[in-house]
Amino acid sequence: MPFANFKIPAGTLDEKQKETLVTRTTELYVEIYGERARATTLVLVEEVADGGWGIGGTVLTSAMLQEPAED
Repeated sequence: MPFANFKIPAGTLDEKQKETLVTRTTELYVEIYGERARATTLVLVEEVADGGWGIGGTVLTSAMLQEPAED
């Protein structure tokens, strides 16, 4: 069974965007494995609470992601 697990910051995608993520991921697996993969493809979209994730040892928040990048 093909499986994809997306972890996203909570509140950053609306229901339609999540649906698109699930649909397009399923279509990608079907493109790779053939139509037989459609019925068994599992796509999980998990929302991670603000401050519950980080990169490079730094805990990130949604506010930090919205700040302009420093040059």
